[in-house]
Amino acid sequence: MAKIKKHLLVCGGTSCNALQNEVIASNLKETIREKGLNEEVQVMMTGCFGLCEKGPIVKVLHDNTIYIGVKPEDLKEIVEEHIINGNKVTRLLLDSDPNLKVHSKKQLRIALRNCGFIDPENINEYFACDGYLALGKVLESKDPQKTIDIIKKSGLRGRGGGGFPTGLKWEITSKSQADQKYVVCNADEGDPGAFMDRSILEGDPHSVIEAMAIAGYAIGATKGLVYIRAEYPLAIERLKTAINQSREFGFLGTDIMGSGFDFDIELRYGAGAFVCGEETALIHSMEGNRGEPTFKPPFPSVSGYLGKPTNVNNVETFANIPVIINKGAEWFAAIGTEKSKGTKVFALAGKINNVGLIEVPMGITLREIIYEIGGGIKDGKKFKAVQTGGPSGGCLTEVHLDTPIDYDNLIAAGSMMGSGGMIVMDEDDCMVSIAKYYLDFTVEESCGKCTPCRIGNKRLYEILEKITLGKGTLEDLDKLKNLSHVIKDTSLCGLGQTSPNPVLSTLENFWDEYIEHVTVKKCRSNQCKALMQYIIDPEQCVGCTACARNCPVNAITGERKLAHLINQDICIKCGACMEKCKFNAISIK
Repeated sequence: MAKIKKHLLVCGGTSCNALQNEVIASNLKETIREKGLNEEVQVMMTGCFGLCEKGPIVKVLHDNTIYIGVKPEDLKEIVEEHIINGNKVTRLLLDSDPNLKVHSKKQLRIALRNCGFIDPENINEYFACDGYLALGKVLESKDPQKTIDIIKKSGLRGRGGGGFPTGLKWEITSKSQADQKYVVCNADEGDPGAFMDRSILEGDPHSVIEAMAIAGYAIGATKGLVYIRAEYPLAIERLKTAINQSREFGFLGTDIMGSGFDFDIELRYGAGAFVCGEETALIHSMEGNRGEPTFKPPFPSVSGYLGKPTNVNNVETFANIPVIINKGAEWFAAIGTEKSKGTKVFALAGKINNVGLIEVPMGITLREIIYEIGGGIKDGKKFKAVQTGGPSGGCLTEVHLDTPIDYDNLIAAGSMMGSGGMIVMDEDDCMVSIAKYYLDFTVEESCGKCTPCRIGNKRLYEILEKITLGKGTLEDLDKLKNLSHVIKDTSLCGLGQTSPNPVLSTLENFWDEYIEHVTVKKCRSNQCKALMQYIIDPEQCVGCTACARNCPVNAITGERKLAHLINQDICIKCGACMEKCKFNAISIK
């Protein structure tokens, strides 16, 4: 049998799944067979490449060529021209998109190192990338504290939002005395626009399994639990496959690698409650109780799942562990900033050309991410704001573009790192409406246990709703500020303590928009319908009646060949009149 010389990788992430990547992979395999190349060319489904808006994606591994927007009819040309004749299909190349030319130049993949590179359902491919080597080193050392010291020295901090030092959390749990301890992987990623952890589990599940086993040995735990939301079917499927393979090869179960160490992993499913991303709420949910947070202390490291010492880290945090063990704490600590070491995975979304997944060193600026890696704002629009940290974060403006991104700088700017969601907004976005959108999400996701969050956020939302309806006053702006600070200071958990951040950051950075809404009763972005007015210019209107005939509520009156008029009391601001007018006689005031 001929040795496989060339590999064609098809992106197998959720985004590309929605674009029928399985059809691409199947047709590509068939084309390879038709050309008699199946013994020297292998087609393989991988994890996410990070170019989520450019799929389906095919990568020719031997010369690192990436084709974007691939359609079934393109496959024959790719095989004949590139694989057989050695000529790249230039119209499909990644570099053919000017926005993508610098996409990967400033990235550094550590957590995402294997995503889009290996088959996540084949443990042998993970072996080829030093898979389970770190676990072997840890077990061979027979010194759990040495492992903890490595993680502490690396400076790794939790990537789930809080930024707590990972090594310190491990050490606290290791020193807690109990007959049973647990390692928990928090895969309950619920921020709007966030898909970092999901992509890691879809593309490299073994890295998380290996890290959990390492953590188990370090803290003295024999059981691991992955709390993953049920809305992630592909991640669940690949994680199950990886766990079964790890058991078959002896990396989970009893007497792992002959070391006498026992460790196994179970999956627990969440129902999509955002508050269950908070570790105490997550633990209660795993126990079969209502997903509500509790006061700390005691911290889970002392009393967590079933009252036993429990170490909770998120997916991205675990994905860094094997590399740190293999390459050393000094290597990892040399990346990033003084207090924020290593890299961070971000999910870029919103009004940006290159929507997708990126991993960058800590300390890179927002400008570099948005304008270089992200390819700038869509349709040449002007940048307005970027929301970092999801509903718990804040909206940063142009003055923050050169801020180095790390835990402390983002908090100082009025936002936070969060789990890594990054939503970009342009000149067409209304920041009052944006704040209201996030408050609406928080109100829906509050567990209702504490009064400040349950009632306070509802009152915040009602004030914002009043402002966007054109009924707000200057006094309402004072109420927004005061209530926001009360909620932050008195809420039980991180959800309530950070929920006012979008309100406070937009008040700070877009005060003039709030003033316009409550004094002039105007939304400069024309996003608040109650503040919009469709006006007919009598000089431009020819009386064709097209607008009146298409108005669903009969708000437009006028005789044929005479200028028409819109009754603002009836108009529902649907825009049908402007869409049908051929004479540009209708505008928004």
